[in-house]
Amino acid sequence: MKTIFLAFFLFYFSSPSITEIRKLYATANNNESNAKEFAAKLHEVTKEDNKTLVAYKGASLAILSKLEKKGSDKSKKFKEGSSLIEYAITNEPNAIEIRMIRLSIQENVPKIVNYRANKKEDKKFLLDHYKEQTGALKTYIGDFILQSKSFTATEKQSIK
Repeated sequence: MKTIFLAFFLFYFSSPSITEIRKLYATANNNESNAKEFAAKLHEVTKEDNKTLVAYKGASLAILSKLEKKGSDKSKKFKEGSSLIEYAITNEPNAIEIRMIRLSIQENVPKIVNYRANKKEDKKFLLDHYKEQTGALKTYIGDFILQSKSFTATEKQSIK
């Protein structure tokens, strides 16, 4: 019985898999329930963890900030989230998935939030490094580019 409990405990409280997080991120912005589920999976992630997971945690906080009632709470949660994304990029500036996360947040925040300065840089980075990617990550980044409003039809066609 102890073995079953230990296995369950380790499975439940271990770092989430990147595959699972990618699936949740794709729908996290759809509704409150999805946003909260996505954030819950990343709750235990710290700055010492995989920097891609740190960036996803930052994205989860940015998404959750929309659910806050008070403007000051919205701002505080968004700043916490965006600072985690920036921390991840500072530590791994050549990580294409982290750049994609930042771009996806920046293209979806209102201009008043003033977190849009890296859109062109990240878009260029994704286009320049997309073809170097392989497997699931290449598919994931490609799917993002195809649905993103930051890329032109010609740019979207160029990745096919």
